[in-house]
Amino acid sequence: MAMSGTPEFDLRIFSYLPNPRIWKATIAARLCGVRLDLRGATPRELSEWLWDFEARPLTEAEREAPQATERQGRTGFSGRLYKTEAFLDAHPFGTVPAAFSPDGRVGIFESNSIMRAVARLGQDRYPVYGTDAYAAARIDSFLDASLVFARDTQLYLLALAKGSLTADLHTRMRDAFGVFVAGIERGLAPDRQFLVGDAITLADICFVAELTLFSNEKAQATRLAEQGLACVFHDDIPTRFPRAFAHYAKLCQHPAFAPDVAPYVDKLERDIARDRHSGR
Repeated sequence: MAMSGTPEFDLRIFSYLPNPRIWKATIAARLCGVRLDLRGATPRELSEWLWDFEARPLTEAEREAPQATERQGRTGFSGRLYKTEAFLDAHPFGTVPAAFSPDGRVGIFESNSIMRAVARLGQDRYPVYGTDAYAAARIDSFLDASLVFARDTQLYLLALAKGSLTADLHTRMRDAFGVFVAGIERGLAPDRQFLVGDAITLADICFVAELTLFSNEKAQATRLAEQGLACVFHDDIPTRFPRAFAHYAKLCQHPAFAPDVAPYVDKLERDIARDRHSGR
């Protein structure tokens, strides 16, 4: 559905919430002065939403009646979902997060691409995508390297939540995590303040979002132990990669990051404490 008049936002994003990968866009938007319109709910609640540019909860009548929009859920979702043809035209893979131009005609999918869209919209106000083509390409290098880690994280955390984790998947995740954090550590050597250039860029934002998302593993230590496995993200990791984790801590306190990161990490720490108490 197209909008008329002057849009009230620069980009609309529909997603399950909370979602650290959406922070890539929200943090960049705060830095760049880009206006976002966020729509969404918990993963369970999204199964009762109409997936569309004008995404909304289904009415009771719509839930009970046969719907032409009914689809079978896939990765991360099971059962029925309700997606309009317009949504699938804009988002051919049918996934969330799903971003739209203000008129609803252009769909942008995958969190790194949505983040890049925000950066391009606000580049004149804050060069979060670098100051020249070389810096932008180096930023892209970090973002592309994060994709392997991000994919393994998704498979690992879903398997862990469903109780279907295998030793092979655990080993693969351990290796991917080691490669990712070691690359960040080296990228900050010997004493760089940011991953690219002299200010926060998309590379730093992506690092914080992906590391925080993977931190959810810590709240599953008891479940891992029941399978004879240890946390990949164990307590000694920060001492092995001091630059990376000092950078992470510094960024989490930044005004553009803290509104997203602080409440999420606070809840996660409560979940970790509860898991440790239950595992005693």
